[in-house]
Amino acid sequence: MEKKILYQFTLDKDVENVVESVRKNKKTGEETITKKKVKSKEPIEVQIKRPNRRELEEAELEYSVEMSKCIKKGILTKAMLGKKYSDTGGLFSEEDAKTYSERYRTALDHQNEYVRLETIKKRTEKQEKRFDNLKDEMAKNRKEIVEFESNFQSLFDHTADVKAQNKVLLWYCLNLTYVYDEGSDRFVQYFKGEDFEEKTKFYYDLEEEEDKFYSDLIQKVTTVIAFWYFSQASSKEEFDELIEKSEKGEL
Repeated sequence: MEKKILYQFTLDKDVENVVESVRKNKKTGEETITKKKVKSKEPIEVQIKRPNRRELEEAELEYSVEMSKCIKKGILTKAMLGKKYSDTGGLFSEEDAKTYSERYRTALDHQNEYVRLETIKKRTEKQEKRFDNLKDEMAKNRKEIVEFESNFQSLFDHTADVKAQNKVLLWYCLNLTYVYDEGSDRFVQYFKGEDFEEKTKFYYDLEEEEDKFYSDLIQKVTTVIAFWYFSQASSKEEFDELIEKSEKGEL
């Protein structure tokens, strides 16, 4: 079954080819072959696959597993952190903490509903209307969360929720990134490995190398995945606009 594409783009990769040249001696007729390394840029097609229902469920499981691990290690969730500070009369009031918890629960409910509707091939008129309205509701709710969290960013950065989100975003990047392989004439997964653990090891190995192609690729892929995950961008035009704003520092 042909995979659906979330976004596709082209990146230049520095390659080094050996070029042979032949010189012929006019007097003796003897030919001399010389080899020279020539650097050039090769355009590489990159595809980010749109996750299917099975992949969405696997990613959701990864999120839950990471949340559980963090909580067992004593790392607070955002809701727990909010309650802690409201109970001790700290950074924000009990009412603020309650409102924030509700906003965050709503965001998670929205996210789950959105991905379910997105995977439906032929939505009914009612489902299509809900899908469109859901985008506006998510954007409004997300804006309120961001405004609240921005005042306490250093605290929320180290919660179980953020760590789990980062883990699931990494899961999507490692499992949904494909590059065109000329030898097999098809797109193949960029991050090699039989499972998430092996792909993660390959990812960290690449991180150690100073490879501009990899740096450019992972930066663009993570940007697209994050936009899709948090902003529900789904069309090429939306991604192009968001990426352009990101590169200009407008986001």
